[in-house]
Amino acid sequence: MQTVEIYTTPTCGFCMMAKRLLSTKGVDFTEIDVSGDSDKRQQMMKRANGGYTVPQIFVGDIHVGGCDDLMALDRAGKLDPLLKG
Repeated sequence: MQTVEIYTTPTCGFCMMAKRLLSTKGVDFTEIDVSGDSDKRQQMMKRANGGYTVPQIFVGDIHVGGCDDLMALDRAGKLDPLLKG
């Protein structure tokens, strides 16, 4: 199983939806809270090629994007293979 990292803030509904989807699939993920931490937000933006909204989701070294992107991968049947590596 690939490592999964998700950059979030506590009040973000899209973050909650993305985490719920990952949890229902039994995926362990590392959550990185960027609220109030400009260094972590800058790290996120650099990794996400300028993406500044949350969530920003990474599976292994692959930048998946945000919640909508994660959901689209799942609907297309491409998320499970990506998670398995």
